[in-house]
Amino acid sequence: MSYAQRKEISGNRTLAIILVLVLQGALGYAIVTGLAYNVVKQAVEDLKTFDVEEEPPPPEEPPPPPEDMPDVPPPPVTPPPLVRMQAPEPPIAVVETPAPPPVIPPVVQRPPPPPPPPPPPRKVESARSRGSLVGLFSADDYPSSAASAGAEGTVRASISVGPDGRVTGCNVTQSSGNSALDAATCNIIRRRAKFTPARDSNGQPTSDTVTSPPITWRLEG
Repeated sequence: MSYAQRKEISGNRTLAIILVLVLQGALGYAIVTGLAYNVVKQAVEDLKTFDVEEEPPPPEEPPPPPEDMPDVPPPPVTPPPLVRMQAPEPPIAVVETPAPPPVIPPVVQRPPPPPPPPPPPRKVESARSRGSLVGLFSADDYPSSAASAGAEGTVRASISVGPDGRVTGCNVTQSSGNSALDAATCNIIRRRAKFTPARDSNGQPTSDTVTSPPITWRLEG
């Protein structure tokens, strides 16, 4: 809409307002001065029929066409670089083997110790020689080595006697001073001596140890 058109419309509005004010003043004056009803009615009708027509606004001018823009190709789209992610290593499965239950060794109950053996029967009778031990020796039994050396002496021995009355052992308890004489003494006793075995309290034969009488070795002449 141009400036002249706006100014014309504004003047018409001002004129209409002035006319309305004049009519209102005349109407008031007529009422005050007692004018006839028709004058008032005619004025009101004229006021109702008076209309101010506004001219329609001119059509808006179309906007100018856009200037020719050069065809600018879109910027090249660069894809983001491929980032190779290293796959995480699979977790190591740890298999926990339960510890074997402790091996409880069986409790071995030891049998009670056997009762001690009864004491051996008491010896009530010692072993006795069945003959004289001194009579077992003769001049022919003199060891030749001892005779050559002119050795003489007395020997005593401890004699072990078994339950059968036989000699089971002989040990020299008193030496003659010559080993040949000592050895000859025990050898003769083992071969020739006979004993009545000892007896225990139950009357059974038992082992015993006796001491020989002194056996004297003396050269003749």
